[in-house]
Amino acid sequence: MSAATTPREVFARLSAGISAGRWHELAALYAEDAVVDQPFALPPAPPHLEGRATIDRHFRAAAAGPLELRARDVVVHDTADPEVIVAEFDYEGRVTTTGRTFRVANIQVLRVRDGLIVETRDYHDHPGLGRAMGRGGDG
Repeated sequence: MSAATTPREVFARLSAGISAGRWHELAALYAEDAVVDQPFALPPAPPHLEGRATIDRHFRAAAAGPLELRARDVVVHDTADPEVIVAEFDYEGRVTTTGRTFRVANIQVLRVRDGLIVETRDYHDHPGLGRAMGRGGDG
């Protein structure tokens, strides 16, 4: 992966990697001490991840799961802080084990420093993902 430098470029790499299923490459976009918070996470998704190694394990677990995700309708907002962007997007997805398709909304607030993600707050529609996977997703 060539180096991305701006928050927009780093988000574009993250989004493209997820959409292409290149989960094993994604942790390289994060700082060693990066923090990821997912306030709406439902088990088994962790609400808080710390460190590149933990984030890498999280992405590798996602790679082993039955979801294919494609980011659509991406809108990136700059903020007064040059390190921070807010990305709004939908995931169009498919559950590979059932063929079920779905669409869920997402917002990510990313802080990028020296070309690496140092912190994100990920507001994914975890209940929607749960419903798509046949888990009910309501609690």
